[in-house]
Amino acid sequence: MFVPCGQSVPDLTNFTLLMPAVSVGNVGQLAIDLIISTLNMSKIGYFYTDCLVPMVGNNPYATEEENSEELSINTEVYASPSKKLVVLQLRSIFIKYKSKSFCEKLLAWVKSSCCARIIVLSSSHSYHRDDVQLQSTPFRYLLTPAMQKSVQNKITSLNWVEMEKSQCIPEMSDSEICIRIPGGGITKTLYDESCSKEIQMAVLLKFVSEGDNIPDAISLVEYLNEWIQILKPSSDSPASALPWKIPSSWRLLFGSGLPPALF
Repeated sequence: MFVPCGQSVPDLTNFTLLMPAVSVGNVGQLAIDLIISTLNMSKIGYFYTDCLVPMVGNNPYATEEENSEELSINTEVYASPSKKLVVLQLRSIFIKYKSKSFCEKLLAWVKSSCCARIIVLSSSHSYHRDDVQLQSTPFRYLLTPAMQKSVQNKITSLNWVEMEKSQCIPEMSDSEICIRIPGGGITKTLYDESCSKEIQMAVLLKFVSEGDNIPDAISLVEYLNEWIQILKPSSDSPASALPWKIPSSWRLLFGSGLPPALF
């Protein structure tokens, strides 16, 4: 499924894979945009797959006229060797009944590439929160059993809140208890598949509503940064002052504005 940009397949041994879920508000995808742009990550390849709706567009991270005409497609892979990070960006929705197949192929690629772990950035509908969730932080995390062994102590020290279990069928009082992520796209499928395949995976998500979700994306990246320190805050500046670089494509996030000819 992975097609490298160069002649050889890059060595991703012990890299951390960051990826989004196509979820409510596109928060995970926007967060991944911020990471790629801030670290000026290099494109190392793409996924050739029939699981997502095909699309093509201009370079979303163009910084000058020379690279603005480069093309981007629905699934691309970027890397930062110095930080041992590889990033998968998804830019379109899944074709019906193809999402599980994509998850299986993705995890097979992760294993064959010898990546150390996966971190999925996601979101969930804020209106599905229960009373406890409404009164606490909007962020939640999930760890597969394989991941818990290596990072549970660090996560505990951050005082993060684990995603609560709830009734699988909310309308039925006697329904079984399970993890539900309404609006989370492939998040739950990826998590379940990783649990069964003993893959180290973490899910970081935020409860959000549709709208201008740029602030949600920035706060989700800063939530991730508390853990893996993509950018290290200086001693005299708060984490909220970190220099995240806004991609050039965000100028058109809500369209190009009203044409003056209308007036």
